[in-house]
Amino acid sequence: MTDRLYLDYNATAKIRPEVIEALAGAMATVGNASSVHGAGRDARKAVEGARRKLAALLGASPNQVIFTSGGTEADNQVMHMCDPARTFVSAVEHPAILDACPGAHRVPVGADGVINLAALDALMTEVDAPQLVALMLANNETGVIQPVAEAAEIAHRHGALLHCDAVQAVGKIPVNFAALGADTMAMTGHKFGGPQGVGALIVRASDTVDCLMRGGGQESGLRGGTESVAHITALGVAAEIAVERMDGYAALAGLRDGMEARLVQTTPGMQIFGAGAARLPNTSKLMMPGVSSETQVMSFDLAGIELSAGSACSAGRIEPPYVLTAMGVPDSNALCALRVSLGWDTAEADIERFIAEWGKIFERAGGTSAAE
Repeated sequence: MTDRLYLDYNATAKIRPEVIEALAGAMATVGNASSVHGAGRDARKAVEGARRKLAALLGASPNQVIFTSGGTEADNQVMHMCDPARTFVSAVEHPAILDACPGAHRVPVGADGVINLAALDALMTEVDAPQLVALMLANNETGVIQPVAEAAEIAHRHGALLHCDAVQAVGKIPVNFAALGADTMAMTGHKFGGPQGVGALIVRASDTVDCLMRGGGQESGLRGGTESVAHITALGVAAEIAVERMDGYAALAGLRDGMEARLVQTTPGMQIFGAGAARLPNTSKLMMPGVSSETQVMSFDLAGIELSAGSACSAGRIEPPYVLTAMGVPDSNALCALRVSLGWDTAEADIERFIAEWGKIFERAGGTSAAE
């Protein structure tokens, strides 16, 4: 049987072996981090050690790190208290932002997927007492990196806070909470080699957000519930590895760019969405002319290659991806889009295999390779 090739790291990354080892080791111990006896003190030591490691990855102080179940919870903790009439979100935000504050003002993006800062400024000028701007650091579908620091300056000038969903960016590019100027920031572990089910909300000041999960007063009173010591410990190990091996993730841009260049040469009419903007080094949003996203995903899967049409949170929907629609992409093209996201173990041979299968799918669908 052909080995499976995983190219869907933006949905979830393969967990690193060192993280699995740390997770298993922590699960073999006992102790509630809020208990005062020896086992509890050991658990607390593990949690606080992981907090320091995560803070080092994020350019934050340990006391600004609030552990959560993941990015969605962190986003919701910020967004649930917002007044939609005074809240501004980019049109390409993750559903964890958009669905948590329906009715918020949508700020348009350009054809390259980057937020229109002038439009943000103008919209905020029209609203009395603006409350919050939500802008992701990197888009989960296109990989486009947003000007968060510039948006934060605009938000603060209008007296509002800025929340940054950095879920897709953390561990893939350097992220510095202080430099971004954000007031709150969401992240999760499973996008860069950590375990699923654990993440964090980073807060500039403890009075910036309200508690969403109540009961017990853990996490400086901002997230009740017994901390998952094993998952938090494993997240700390993943953060430590990410700091040490950030250059390896940056090198994925070479593989990605080489892949795109070859596909452009051999696939007449194809498009690369967001290619004109700064992007995550591992992400490529491609359009195979005349072949539906659904057909592509199924065909690649049958060939043992696992990737997606877009966000895992929207899997199964047969409709144009809203991110591409916001970028002005016609439905006919958006419905032929595919997301390829590389990861820490992606190799040149994997790219070769993907390119070869791409050509076969395109030809079976009636396309003609320019290389013929």
